[in-house]
Amino acid sequence: MNKFAIHIAKYLYNRIEERKFLAIEIFNRVELKYLLMQADVDALLPLLSEKMKSDAYNPGGKTYPISNIYFDTDANELIIKSLEKPIYKEKLRLRSYGQVHDKGERVFLEIKKKFDGLVYKRRSSFSLSEAEQFLKDGIIPQSEHVNRQVLLEIKDLMKRYELKPKVFISYERLAFFGKDDSDFRLTLDRNILCRREDLFLDSPVYGKSLLKEGQWLMEAKAFKTFPLWFAHFLSQRKIYKSSFSKYGAEYAYYKGEQLV
Repeated sequence: MNKFAIHIAKYLYNRIEERKFLAIEIFNRVELKYLLMQADVDALLPLLSEKMKSDAYNPGGKTYPISNIYFDTDANELIIKSLEKPIYKEKLRLRSYGQVHDKGERVFLEIKKKFDGLVYKRRSSFSLSEAEQFLKDGIIPQSEHVNRQVLLEIKDLMKRYELKPKVFISYERLAFFGKDDSDFRLTLDRNILCRREDLFLDSPVYGKSLLKEGQWLMEAKAFKTFPLWFAHFLSQRKIYKSSFSKYGAEYAYYKGEQLV
């Protein structure tokens, strides 16, 4: 058995073990992406108000901000591998909901893996100061809200690749959950900004735009299948799935800048 097969076997075994004590901090689902223009979003929103529930973060139809710091190697190995569309890939990011104004504010360290088209995500929450200490020296905080299993896996990933902060990506999001099927989730992101300097969640939100004016990125996520009404909407509007990746698009932009 080669090293890749061994790694996958260990990964699947660990997932079974983790199910014993991980709840909302673990997600496994199919995710499809679509690029929409404003007219598509305007046509979709009335349908979403009928079929889905708005996320608690965006009451009244207002978007909420998300900021992320993606980790990679000096040679950008994770994103390069991801763009090659392998059967298995993984990424690590530190997330906050908008700019952090206090070191005690809650942030989320997330590890995201994709294996054979299925996405597995797990995360642990802690304060920004705890996150910074963990990322610097690997010490896991003793707080009750910290998920040690997730952080041990992240610690292993960081050690294997010698990961460090590489990219800041932020956006404004609308999120919805199905009324009849709570497993179905849909998000709409706009104003996706990126930068490769000032990689701190307590810094202001700014950067270069990754989308055209009036464009949105829609992500549909489900554990099994997508509802029929959603498929009909896509068909009527002639909207087709896209391979758009925020970090992938940023890397393509970065490469273009380096070639100038």
